[in-house]
Amino acid sequence: MRTLRAGPLSVDFDNGALRYIRLDGIEILRGISFLVRDENWGTATAVLDDLHIDERLDVFSVAYRATCSATSGRLVYQVRISGSSDGALAFAAEAEPETDLLTNRTGFIVLHPIEALAGKPVKVLHEDGHDELSLFPDHIDPKCPFTDIRALSHEIAPGIWATCTMDGDAFEMEDQRNWSDASYKTYVRPLRRPWPYRLPKGQKFTQVVRLHVSGTLRAGASENRNPLINLTIGRPVGQVPRVGVGVAGDEARHALESPELLRRMAPQWMVCQVDLRFGHGQDELESYAALARLTGAGVVLEIITKGTLDPFGELAPVADAVHTIGLKLEAVSVFPAQDMKSVQPGAPRPVMPSFHECYSAARRAFPGIGLGGGMAAYFTELNRKRPPAEALDYVTFTTCPSVHAADDISVMETLQAIPHQIRSAHAFTGDRVPLRIGPSQLGCRENPYGKGTAPNKANARICLSRIDPRQRGLFNAAWTLGYFAACAREGVEAVAVGDFTGPFGHIHRKADFVQPWYDQQDGRTVYPAFHVMAGLSRLGGATLLSVGTSGADAIATIAAEKDWRVTLWVANLTSKAQSVKLPDAPSSARIALLGAEQFERAATDPNFMESTARPLDDQFISLDAYAVARVDLDLPFST
Repeated sequence: MRTLRAGPLSVDFDNGALRYIRLDGIEILRGISFLVRDENWGTATAVLDDLHIDERLDVFSVAYRATCSATSGRLVYQVRISGSSDGALAFAAEAEPETDLLTNRTGFIVLHPIEALAGKPVKVLHEDGHDELSLFPDHIDPKCPFTDIRALSHEIAPGIWATCTMDGDAFEMEDQRNWSDASYKTYVRPLRRPWPYRLPKGQKFTQVVRLHVSGTLRAGASENRNPLINLTIGRPVGQVPRVGVGVAGDEARHALESPELLRRMAPQWMVCQVDLRFGHGQDELESYAALARLTGAGVVLEIITKGTLDPFGELAPVADAVHTIGLKLEAVSVFPAQDMKSVQPGAPRPVMPSFHECYSAARRAFPGIGLGGGMAAYFTELNRKRPPAEALDYVTFTTCPSVHAADDISVMETLQAIPHQIRSAHAFTGDRVPLRIGPSQLGCRENPYGKGTAPNKANARICLSRIDPRQRGLFNAAWTLGYFAACAREGVEAVAVGDFTGPFGHIHRKADFVQPWYDQQDGRTVYPAFHVMAGLSRLGGATLLSVGTSGADAIATIAAEKDWRVTLWVANLTSKAQSVKLPDAPSSARIALLGAEQFERAATDPNFMESTARPLDDQFISLDAYAVARVDLDLPFST
């Protein structure tokens, strides 16, 4: 990325898109981009050429040509971007399909940030010219909060309003927190129109997004681009959630090939999938029973039925097999196949058993066993089709951080939306019913929005793909810690992240997809997130402590007290080095650091965080890109 400035206005230019549009350091918009999305909602990567950037003291301009190749066609577009010191910004695109193009959406999206705007006023200018004064949704809206939009205005500081105007087509807004994106998204072409739709070859069209700021600007604020982050550890705020993993039916037998690593990882619970669409049954259940004996983890059966109108008839054979094998269950959760595909709000539902019919059948088939429900897919679907929480022992959902964007920054930003999802879920399920989340991971377990997940033979960063190369990197270690910490702060009972092995795994195995470096190693190796999962598992049930931070978006933290010792985990969520000042600690304090320099040793030593721990001789630590640190402190210590 390159930061462009015009007086107090700054934007980050990122492969044709704009991120973090700020005025005097205040974030006005999270982003503006021109996108091509295919018939499965996959996002085409723009290839830029003829790029020209002119940056002066009070103005900047950008021009380029971009080509997007989707699965069913190709489109080129010419862009001009300009910004000035009075806060004005314009982003214009003239597009021409070089072939007929089948698309679900092609055109501009505008992102408003959530942290400063949730529940705050917004003025909406509609296409018919009438104004509406409303609020950005506080709890996540399952429907489009605003439609037929021409302009959106919000107050960025007392007396200063920012107005974003969109021309060239019809726009509407969705609450993108549904998919764990950290934004409200205003996008081209309403979803009430049919999709996919065809853009004819050679038929040009133009769209423009403009930003205007009204009000008296204050003097420019100084910006500290490398701030020191101070950490303080405070009072108890709850209990550390139980740590778990999901186990796919085709991965269980592979996981059993690494018994010592499973014991080391020691999850407290497993979400074991029985998918009747694929004929899962006794073989998978026997592997799950073996995993339970090996790890001591509680077993939750996540049963995907075929969605017939006889749910008990589908569940009874599974229950019989569980009894025959002697598999002890702590809970089951049941989801009809129809709920694995998304249905737009207000659209007719497919013929299927009701929530009550499914839950009654599950209680009958598995008497005396805990019952979970909600959605095996994403929070979006839970929010759109809310279960009767009173019929359940817990409510559950999962997330995927690469539904709309797969770049590093967007994926890591999704951690900001997790607390919003949890609070919104509690708002409609109530506080009586516990919440469990997962299994969630970087990759896409199932695509509710298209025919399947996106192929990814090149190990790229691809939306809605099962294969994500960052699963095997430091990035996933930092993201996993951030995800778990966000859930812990919101009081979630249990969190499951990833799998033992496979595309969502924490332990390497040879597979039908290429895993550079790992595939060339002799012996069993583990990914960096393995060490985070193993460490967090040992904190399950410990007393959760508050952690105060400055620069909270740059790092993730979690602290817990157990057996008169405090364990503090810190992760750098960015690609830039972060300086962190730790609390005053006794001489017995120790630190273990997992970063790029330690990567190879960490991959081959499952006991890495213990074997490399050293005395903490300085309050200041530097965390390089996506590095993770664990600090152990004896009580009492200064906070």
